[in-house]
Amino acid sequence: MARPGLRVRFRPAAPEDADVAVPLIYSSGPTAFDYVFTTRDGGDAQVFLQHCFVDGAGEFGWRNHWVGVADGQVVAVGAGFGADTKWPFTLAAARQIIGHYGLRRGLGVIARGLRVESVIRPPDGDMHYLAHLAVLPELRGHGIGRALIDQLIGTARDAGRRRVTLDVAVSNPRAEALYRRAGFKVIGERRSQLANERGRVPDHRRMERVID
Repeated sequence: MARPGLRVRFRPAAPEDADVAVPLIYSSGPTAFDYVFTTRDGGDAQVFLQHCFVDGAGEFGWRNHWVGVADGQVVAVGAGFGADTKWPFTLAAARQIIGHYGLRRGLGVIARGLRVESVIRPPDGDMHYLAHLAVLPELRGHGIGRALIDQLIGTARDAGRRRVTLDVAVSNPRAEALYRRAGFKVIGERRSQLANERGRVPDHRRMERVID
């Protein structure tokens, strides 16, 4: 249950949610985002995520996200999508990266992103994949994260999905404990050796829940 007196409702995200939603998205995997999107010459991961969110298309666009709102403020964010998004997301990402970084820098960003997919695999088959799950730090531990997961599982059920999956960093046991309480089980683990001076991609565990 959410904190007594705090009523959270969920709705599809909108462009004007960017100022709160983007830092939350970044907080769901900051070292991995920095590894891919922060560049040696000052390119900033959060600035790029802001560009993508406002653009609306692709994995990081507002159209792919839900937000939790309490007292008129965005307090949580998350996304859920299936394997059918692979090519639309790929094309959107290429356009956003080249448009934001330019061709030379952008090719390096794309290469790092593809390497990360060896650790955090995109969805395939009939799975519905949850990503970018985050709650404002001061409101964690009050049931909002569980309510967000339930909301996203509901959208997966409405889409006819039977399996919901997500990846969690081994360095984030609190999040893994939340997912276990929500009915997810670890089905695999991928080791990571991806690191640069701007970030490191930790090992990740894949978790899955079969929708009742």
